[in-house]
Amino acid sequence: MIEFDRRAILLGLSACAAWPLQAQATRRTAAALIAAARRQVGVTLDYDPAYSVLAFPNGDVARVKGVCTDVLIRAYRDAFGIDLQALVNADMRGAFGAYPRRWGLRRPDRNIDHRRVPNLQTFMSRKGAQLPLAGTSAGWRPGDIFTSLIGDKLPHTGIVSDRRGPSGNWAVIHNIGGGTREEDGLFAHKLTGRYRLMLDG
Repeated sequence: MIEFDRRAILLGLSACAAWPLQAQATRRTAAALIAAARRQVGVTLDYDPAYSVLAFPNGDVARVKGVCTDVLIRAYRDAFGIDLQALVNADMRGAFGAYPRRWGLRRPDRNIDHRRVPNLQTFMSRKGAQLPLAGTSAGWRPGDIFTSLIGDKLPHTGIVSDRRGPSGNWAVIHNIGGGTREEDGLFAHKLTGRYRLMLDG
């Protein structure tokens, strides 16, 4: 006669029951992030990479302008009250050596660090948000963050939309020049990363 561990079975059933709830929570999180990014369309009208001295925490340049990373930063603030400026700064202060040294900095700079794509990639990887890079639209989910290289040299990032473009692929919400827009551009440039960043506020 086979004996069953009643407690193990109950724990297993509880875990199975939680899967749909986790999936629903993930979809709600993605929907909120996408909606916050989409609200930037028509508001952020220019691409301006100039160095700016920012307030801290929750610092920002005027919303009429920005760079690609500002789409993410603003979306996480607006949707969840999560301040990537403060989080990246704290992580860099604790593990500065883990971050790229390509700008010649010797210490964190809270005005610009979170607005640089390679730093956000490092931060997201350190938070366990990195996912396998998918080569087709089927491997991506709305709310995923993509990173790419424009012309094989300029790092870029944005958020995968819940709408599809004319190609049938997921659209993206990003600022690649001319302000924040939603367009069919997921595979327009060489992809370098895929992330699903879930953080506590």
